[in-house]
Amino acid sequence: MSEQFVEKLKTGIEGFDLIAEGGLAKGRTTLVSGTAGSGKTVFAAQFLAEGIRKFGEPGVFVTFEETPEDIRRNVSSLGWDVAAWEAAGQWAFVDASPQLGEDTVFSGSYDLGALLARIEHAVNKVSAQRVAMDSLGAVFSRFGDTAIVRHELFRVASALRKMGVTSVMTAERNREYGDVARYGVEEFVADNVIILRNVLDSEKRRRTVEVLKFRGTSHQKGEFPFTILTERGIVVIPLSAIELKQRSSNVRITSGNPALDQMCGGGFFRDSILLVSGATGTGKTLMVTEFVAGGVRNDERCLLFAFEESREQLFRNAVGWGVDFERFEEEGRLKVVCEYPEVTSLEDRLISMKAAIHAFKPNRVAVDSLSALERVSTIRGFREFVISLTSFIKHQEIAGLFTNTTPTLLGGESVTEAHISTLTDSIILLRYVEMYGEMRRGLTVLKMRGSQHDKDIREFSIDSDGMHIGKPFRNVGGILAGNPVRVDPGEIERLSGLFQGPDRI
Repeated sequence: MSEQFVEKLKTGIEGFDLIAEGGLAKGRTTLVSGTAGSGKTVFAAQFLAEGIRKFGEPGVFVTFEETPEDIRRNVSSLGWDVAAWEAAGQWAFVDASPQLGEDTVFSGSYDLGALLARIEHAVNKVSAQRVAMDSLGAVFSRFGDTAIVRHELFRVASALRKMGVTSVMTAERNREYGDVARYGVEEFVADNVIILRNVLDSEKRRRTVEVLKFRGTSHQKGEFPFTILTERGIVVIPLSAIELKQRSSNVRITSGNPALDQMCGGGFFRDSILLVSGATGTGKTLMVTEFVAGGVRNDERCLLFAFEESREQLFRNAVGWGVDFERFEEEGRLKVVCEYPEVTSLEDRLISMKAAIHAFKPNRVAVDSLSALERVSTIRGFREFVISLTSFIKHQEIAGLFTNTTPTLLGGESVTEAHISTLTDSIILLRYVEMYGEMRRGLTVLKMRGSQHDKDIREFSIDSDGMHIGKPFRNVGGILAGNPVRVDPGEIERLSGLFQGPDRI
């Protein structure tokens, strides 16, 4: 084994060990820095909790701010029974929180020798392999000299290393982007540095974690979104862990509309992601309804996430098109989840959607609509959400259909405002077409990976039996641009002749 090899200790924090490429360096000290509310205390406590729950590794929690009773109470909502672990000899507290009447500023040659002795005693008592210290700022704010802070930090890190434990120390920072920690010396003492952020962007909060430094070992670069969930604690969503290794099937499934199946070369692929984009009222939800009905007719299980309409409204609309969602649910072949996007963050939404897919095990998933979810996140956060969701669905080898509302009625410069169309396998555009003072509807298959498809823009109508796709628009140009104009048949023939040739498809 190479002398340069650094053994890693799995933290057990969901998703974090992936971006840390195995966990934290074993036997070393890691600084976890962040502003107020970024999740530092949760990270420190979860590092110990997961060590006990998943690996049987006892731990010591050193608290400089809150009392042990406060810590026990605050983490109980995360499903961690600290008192039970204490009784079992797996968790020990070292209480260094301020006491009533205690001096708030140290002077002279005061050092942390007594505290380190207490920590070592607790480590030996429970045979701890992990130590968490929360937070350094509370104790070092009592020192008046930065040089003393740095000296004592070195002493703490060295003492912990001699104890043979893997430790996490939390520290405050003043800004989300700037100095790593308050005193400007903490990051130089610790072997590893992790930064937690809770950034306010466009009136929306977004939590991220970044591994800034790992001495002697590798890690994923950049910021990764995370959330804090009841009963689970911190859950990191590592986009870097997404791999393009999903299998692709040649099996076709019906869209629920025979004419659309014909336009798509025989239907959709079983494990493809489809995007239906169009203005409000063009028929996107109807396509979702037919997609679900087509699956149920073939004895497939369907899961529908709706973020714009209530359950009752969806069921009423489906009945108006001859589809009985209520019967589908009673038969166990359909599950409908309706919720306003604003109820939770996009990171929490992604985790709950994955859980619903795992639990119901559908053959088809429909999301109506993505544009509703887009309004509760930043553009970057939304793109990361779509990447994670599409990758997850494709790895399950199930079909996904997403809808998106375009901002203009007649056309647009992009299929979606967030430019996520490249993440999907097939794109169907729905457009209004204004002709002779009358509004008509048009449909075209813009893209279908791995298959030939109809290139025409076809007119369609909607009635009580659903969508009826008719003949192509002829002698009309500019439909997709939102500026339909009549074109002389002679000009069409002339342009067609330009592309005639032996290799023409």
